[in-house]
Amino acid sequence: MVNVCRQTVSHYVSLFNEGGLELLLHRDVAPGREPFLTEEQQEEIKHLVLTTTPAELGWDIASAWNTKILQSYVHHRYGISISREALRKLLHRKGLSWTRPTYTLAKGDPDRQKNFERQMDLIKKRNRFGFRPVVHR
Repeated sequence: MVNVCRQTVSHYVSLFNEGGLELLLHRDVAPGREPFLTEEQQEEIKHLVLTTTPAELGWDIASAWNTKILQSYVHHRYGISISREALRKLLHRKGLSWTRPTYTLAKGDPDRQKNFERQMDLIKKRNRFGFRPVVHR
């Protein structure tokens, strides 16, 4: 009826009988397994992801972190094997989520870009009126 085993119900009843609702709701530690990484290590990984790239640290030629590269980094740095899914959840708990990297041209010539846009507009207009470029074979 409550989807827990009989022993769990018995344990909750005994806690309630000992100290009422206060003891039943009080927990010194969160339930579940201890995390693989300490809070400091988790914050260090968050800072790493936000401020550096794998290429800057010599891990990969990638310009952005992914769970596969981060998994290798954590194993090498801390000696801890952690799944990619656990890393994804850790980053999510730290307020991070995966997004596609955006690329911007560092050195774009505005004059050439305007010229390119004019040429593209001309091509679009010609194609709209039935003109097809001649292809020589």
